[in-house]
Amino acid sequence: MKARLPPKTPGNPGIFNGRSFPGSISFSRFELPPTRGGSPAHALVRGAGAALGAALDLLLPPECLVCEAPVSAAGLFCADCFRATTLIADPVCTRCGLPFASAGAAGRDGICASCAAAPPRFATARAALLYDAGARRLILPFKHADRPEIAARLAPFLLRAGAALLDRAELLVPVPLHRRRLFARRYNQAAVLALALGRRARRPVLVDALCRLRPTAPLGGKTAAEREAALDGAFAVRPRRAAALAGRCVLLIDDVLTSGATANACASVLLAAGARQVDVLAAARVPDPRGG
Repeated sequence: MKARLPPKTPGNPGIFNGRSFPGSISFSRFELPPTRGGSPAHALVRGAGAALGAALDLLLPPECLVCEAPVSAAGLFCADCFRATTLIADPVCTRCGLPFASAGAAGRDGICASCAAAPPRFATARAALLYDAGARRLILPFKHADRPEIAARLAPFLLRAGAALLDRAELLVPVPLHRRRLFARRYNQAAVLALALGRRARRPVLVDALCRLRPTAPLGGKTAAEREAALDGAFAVRPRRAAALAGRCVLLIDDVLTSGATANACASVLLAAGARQVDVLAAARVPDPRGG
C-alpha cells in the first residue's frame, strides 16, 4: 500500500484524500513520503523498520496488554488474559449490537426488545469487547490511570468489530468530556481512541465536533426516561464544525457503551446539525442495557 502525504493547504490542518475537514486530524500526515512498491528506497525503508522493531523487542520485550506477562509480539494478550477477555460476535442485535445468548433469543428482524420498543436515534452500534472483568482490566487503566497508549492496542479490535460501519463512515467523531473532567483526566479517552482508529482505518477524525455543555451525573440505576432527561441539552455541535458534518455518515466513537443513552443524545445533535447518518462504535459494551 502506498503512503501518501496530503497536499499542503494553508489554514487547513486536516486533509484526507484531497477533501478538507477543518480541525480534523488525518493519519496520512504522519506517514512516509511516497515510494514505488518495488523500488530500492521502499525495500530499504521496510528493512530498516523491521530491524528497528527487532532491536526494540530485544531491549523492551513485548508484554501482554493487560498483565505485562511476556508475549511473542506487541499488542497481544497472554494466554490467561485472552481466555478472560470476551470478544463480541454474532448473534447480536442488528441495531444496538447487544449480544444474544443464542440465535433463538433474537426478536423479529434480529432486534432486541429495547430497540423494538424504542428505536435508537443512531442507525447501528457495535462494540469490540464485552465489558466484563477481563475488559475492565484493559479499559479502566486507559480511562483513569493515564494510559493513553492503550488506545493503539484497542484500535485493531474496533477495526474488526466495526468493519461494516467503517466502510461507510466518512468522519469519526468522539464522545466529548466536560471540560472539568477533561482537565482532571488530561485527555479524552474517546478522542484518543478515535485518532488511533482513524489512522488504521484511513478515516478522518473531527475531535472537537461535539462539546459537553454541562457535567452529568452517573446514569446507573436510572430508567430510560430518567437517562434521557439527565442528558437533555448536555451535548451540542460546535457551530464552526457543522459544515464538516453536513450530509456525511458519521461514526461516533466511545470507550464503553452501556444503555446507549449517551450515544442517542450525541446522535440527536449530530443529525440536527445535518449529518446524514450516525453509527456508533465502542471498545466495549455492558451486557445488560439497563445497567446505566
